[in-house]
Amino acid sequence: MLTPTEMKTKTSGPAAAAILSAGLGSLVLGIAVLLAVVSTDIKDFLNWWNPAGPLSGKSGVAVIAWLASWAALHFIWRNREVAIKPIAIAAVILIALGFLGTFPPFFEAFEPH
Repeated sequence: MLTPTEMKTKTSGPAAAAILSAGLGSLVLGIAVLLAVVSTDIKDFLNWWNPAGPLSGKSGVAVIAWLASWAALHFIWRNREVAIKPIAIAAVILIALGFLGTFPPFFEAFEPH
C-alpha cells in the first residue's frame, strides 16, 4: 500500500509513454507491411528467418520500435504529469493507421503490377 506522500509523487508520464508507444509500434508494423509490398529489397531485408519469411522482420521492427519508443518516452516523461486524453486519442489514431497498413485490400493496392 502506498503512503499519501508516495501517492502524490506518482505521475501519468509512464502510463502515457506505454499508451503512445503501443500506437507507434502498431504504426511501424503497418508501414513495414506496406513497404514490403512496395519494395522487394525491403521484403528481402525483412526476411530474418526463412520459415516465417518477411513476417519475422515486419513484426521484429514493430517490436523494436515499440520497446525503443516506450523506453525513450518513459525516460522523458517519467517524472511528468502528462494529459492522458490527447495521448490516448493519438494512440488510437496510430493503431488505426497501423491496422490499415496491414489490411490486405489496402496494401494490395500498392503492389507493383
